[in-house]
Amino acid sequence: MAVLGNPDMLTRKIKLCHINAHITCRLCEGYLIDATTVTECLHTFCRSCLVKYLEENNTCPTCRIVIHQSHPLQYIGHDRTMQDIVYKLVPGLQEAEIKKQRDFYQKLGMEVPGDIKGELCNMKTHPDQRNGDTKSEDTANKEAGEEKPEEDNDYHRSDEQVSICLECNSSKLRGLKRKWIRCSAQATVLHLKKFIAKKLNLTSFNELDILCNEEILGKDHTLKFVVVTRWRFKKSPLLLHYRPKMDLL
Repeated sequence: MAVLGNPDMLTRKIKLCHINAHITCRLCEGYLIDATTVTECLHTFCRSCLVKYLEENNTCPTCRIVIHQSHPLQYIGHDRTMQDIVYKLVPGLQEAEIKKQRDFYQKLGMEVPGDIKGELCNMKTHPDQRNGDTKSEDTANKEAGEEKPEEDNDYHRSDEQVSICLECNSSKLRGLKRKWIRCSAQATVLHLKKFIAKKLNLTSFNELDILCNEEILGKDHTLKFVVVTRWRFKKSPLLLHYRPKMDLL
């Protein structure tokens, strides 16, 4: 009982270098940024590293298992939990990454996306958390309660926005009455599938494929990811096509 009651015996400090192997990308050997996991084997890499690798390969960089013969990018997904863990374990990593993204947009003369601005504002308004100070539970709950209505009413309008044109390229489906939409860059292909299925009164959104430049997009791909890797920053709007699955016309 004496041992169990001793707080020193219950606390064990672990050096960051001892767990680096679990939070670094095998491809770039840096800490995971925009952590992305292969659904087949659950190995995780930086999204940009993995996408670049899969442009010429279809196997996992770690275990060499075949992800998919022809469309491996459809079988990877953003791992938010892993990325949150990395940011919590590595001091200053999140702040440094957001600063790099902000500097990148400013260097190109482009407007800084709303989601990056929001992260910067959050870091500036909570300096006590970075210094290791913690707020009382009552204070934290009160602030969360005050901020929640604003978040609920925002509907991601402060995010970077993407203009999209949704075209039907199959005679088996009808076109949308309003094919031009504008939404958050953080929305995924899955969101678009659900939107189209609802508008066309389809029984299931799983009946659809969405393509960019004649390549089927994975359901977990964000629109920002599609703009960067498939549309390659071409002139707006982002042109996407939809069709029934297995329709090869």
